[in-house]
Amino acid sequence: MTAVLELSNPREPSLAPIEAAALADTGSVFLCIPEHVRLQLKLDVLEEREVKLADGSRATYPYVGPVIIRFKNRTGCVGALVLGDEVLLGAIPLEDMDLVVNPRDRTVDVNPESPNIASGICKRAA
Repeated sequence: MTAVLELSNPREPSLAPIEAAALADTGSVFLCIPEHVRLQLKLDVLEEREVKLADGSRATYPYVGPVIIRFKNRTGCVGALVLGDEVLLGAIPLEDMDLVVNPRDRTVDVNPESPNIASGICKRAA
């Protein structure tokens, strides 16, 4: 399942955004970007994060950010792991932007139940 995203660095507004095809992976948590995207966007490494990979092994990767993600009429702001050779859109940015995965046609789209504005679940603080 893929989506074409626009990625940018809010700390470097003079840099042009990057358009990237992203693989949506609901089994992953993070936005993952390759090193060349991190370099192009001049994203700072904030810390190292240990993650459990699909094969069950554990590894440590740089965590960078912030990254602005744009898809259709949605915008999100997240951190990203620098990992792999393609952009991967995990569960946190999918939920944050109220996007859904359509397994039938293998696409990502805005939630049809809230097509005009992203919605989510939040508990009000007392």
